[in-house]
Amino acid sequence: MVADHFSHVRAWVFDLDNTLYPPEARLFDQIEVRMTDWVMRILSVDRGTADQLRRDYWARYGTTLAGLMAEHDVDPAPYLTDVHEISLAHLDEDRALCAHITALPGRKIVYTNGSRPYAERVLEARGLIGAFDAVYGVEHAGFRPKPEAQAFETIFAQDGIDPAKAAMFEDDPRNLAAPHQMGMRTVHVAPQPTPAPHIHHHTDDLTGFLSQLVPDGFPAPAG
Repeated sequence: MVADHFSHVRAWVFDLDNTLYPPEARLFDQIEVRMTDWVMRILSVDRGTADQLRRDYWARYGTTLAGLMAEHDVDPAPYLTDVHEISLAHLDEDRALCAHITALPGRKIVYTNGSRPYAERVLEARGLIGAFDAVYGVEHAGFRPKPEAQAFETIFAQDGIDPAKAAMFEDDPRNLAAPHQMGMRTVHVAPQPTPAPHIHHHTDDLTGFLSQLVPDGFPAPAG
């Protein structure tokens, strides 16, 4: 049974974007447009060049912001505010997901490469904010992004998480490599699997997957 692989877990770490809401909401499409606009303004380049830089920095540094900070000494605070000023109109509350997360034994946190204020907006729109004990953004890791191991170490130290007793849920396969190396149980949440040694489980239905992990005696999910 899947639950047997999680019997030791007492800390549950969830990514935000495309993990705690379905990719069909396409929130990151809005964010990417705003990122490209930001690069155009700050670096005085055309849209094509800005979009290429955005993708290149994401690939090389983990996030576009990390690349902008490393290459151009960009102030992260106004960037994070600007790129996350998006519409959440396509998000719906998910009572079943909230119930399953709440029922998990131990501590539950969100850790995103976005900012905490943005994460809290998304969680509120999904009806999930009360399910978590803490929410961490890239600012809490000193603006070091996933997939850097030091970023995970910083967040887990702040929260007091023992990786050997923790699980990580994430849509980006590369962001599961460091958690796996740290001894965490890893779950890739995405429409399609990406087979890799550092991925223990894959699901395209987070609610359904979590329903397998709720121990007997915990409350059943709401309808």
